[in-house]
Amino acid sequence: MQHILSLVRKAVDEYSMIDEGDRIAVGCSGGKDSTLLLLSLSKLSEFYPKKYSVVGIVIDPGTGMDFSPLEGLCKRENIELIIKKTEISKIIFDIRKESNPCSLCARMRRGSLNDAALEAGANKVALGHHRDDVIDTFFLSLIHESRLNTFQPVTYLSRKDINVIRPLIFVPEKDVKKTVRKYSLPVIENPCPANGNTEREAVKHVIADIDADYKGIRERIFGAIERSNLDGWKKAEEKDK
Repeated sequence: MQHILSLVRKAVDEYSMIDEGDRIAVGCSGGKDSTLLLLSLSKLSEFYPKKYSVVGIVIDPGTGMDFSPLEGLCKRENIELIIKKTEISKIIFDIRKESNPCSLCARMRRGSLNDAALEAGANKVALGHHRDDVIDTFFLSLIHESRLNTFQPVTYLSRKDINVIRPLIFVPEKDVKKTVRKYSLPVIENPCPANGNTEREAVKHVIADIDADYKGIRERIFGAIERSNLDGWKKAEEKDK
């Protein structure tokens, strides 16, 4: 856990993610990434020099997921957790009958999460995107949009007047999996019919194949992103120069 906390703090410091008095809403899906992020930010708050508070927010899409294991973890760790029930699944699959549901589902969940965060008094939303997500998104943008782009470590949403932060950007997915197993953190299965059949999963396989032939390619791609002039990837110390 110490290794994860060191990488989370590195991201928080280098990209000025946390300010004194912040109330941070962590978007919790029940998956390994967001659960580890929630626990990490809670533990970091115990010794980080800038005081802040954390609340976990679950947007229940209505697919029948049982979030009680996550509730149990939050109770043991004394972490506030809010579960907001929605009919997102019903709207997408039963009413609209979407053939490619992932994009719409993601937008609806993000909107519900941001609204719930504001209702909870949060001024920032933390998402559990890790280092491999940064790389996968870069490839998806290149393939489908013909541009070099990925999500930013910190994003300001002017319509909601809220900042989105991604403190796990330095954490490789393999380290997430290892830590979750080591500490027996709850991982809730997603019964969504589209789960595991996304283009993002296909890109993961492509990168894995490349990595098999060119070891360390993920680290080099991520390093290139860091050194690039992509929007939002200039570190705090570089901005001050």
